[in-house]
Amino acid sequence: MSDVVTLLDAAHAAVSADPENEALRLRFYERLADGEMILLLEREVAGAKVEPRIFDIEGGPVVLVFDREDRLAAFTGGIAPYAALPGRVIAGMLKGQGIGLGVNLGVAPSSMLLPAEAMDWLAMALDGGPETAEAVPERFVKPSVPEVLVTGLDAKLAKAGGLAEAAVLAGVVYQGGRRGHMLAFVGALPGAEAALAGAVREALVFSGLEAGELDVAFLDTGAAAVAAMGRVGLRFDLPMPEAPSGPGSPGMDPARPPKLR
Repeated sequence: MSDVVTLLDAAHAAVSADPENEALRLRFYERLADGEMILLLEREVAGAKVEPRIFDIEGGPVVLVFDREDRLAAFTGGIAPYAALPGRVIAGMLKGQGIGLGVNLGVAPSSMLLPAEAMDWLAMALDGGPETAEAVPERFVKPSVPEVLVTGLDAKLAKAGGLAEAAVLAGVVYQGGRRGHMLAFVGALPGAEAALAGAVREALVFSGLEAGELDVAFLDTGAAAVAAMGRVGLRFDLPMPEAPSGPGSPGMDPARPPKLR
């Protein structure tokens, strides 16, 4: 096995030490979704077609991924066709196929088998889109949200550099008396709304707060609401992308991640 301890190794070790801890399980699945996985293929990619190598094992068919190229080489014993894809893309490929996932099998501390049901759960947790609603804010107040959500938002928005200038989180009281929280993106690029809203939803899911309510808005830099939220809210400055910048990756109970086996 490799002597290098990766982020996935660390997340797996944490949940293995406390398998009933849902927060640690969520953190593991988040690492799997966000990380670049090396997917073993049946043959070299032809055009846009990716054909994973499928192994029939006692628990059902699986495809194999590794979080380092040298771990793939250690498993295969040499050169093998592969595709480097985000874990979220692989989960989407496997959704509904009845195919599980073998991770770092026999070559790392995080060696494990995830059943097809776990991949379906992960794909569903990542797939949900925001609901559109219309409500008129009456005033903004200081936010009151768990620290785990703030940390989760900070991590997700750090990967959204260049899609907006900033985001501001504040409590909100709407006309009619409904209260909640709003995360407003300031100066978002046209067409980036879905990706940004998806990042917020993932922060909720992987913070264990998916059932919580967090409204997302998109505001121009000079909007009056930006100043009002800024007086009481928490600001997240999105990093500027490094030049040159390549294209970004395309981004059951979602609140209860499957246990690792």
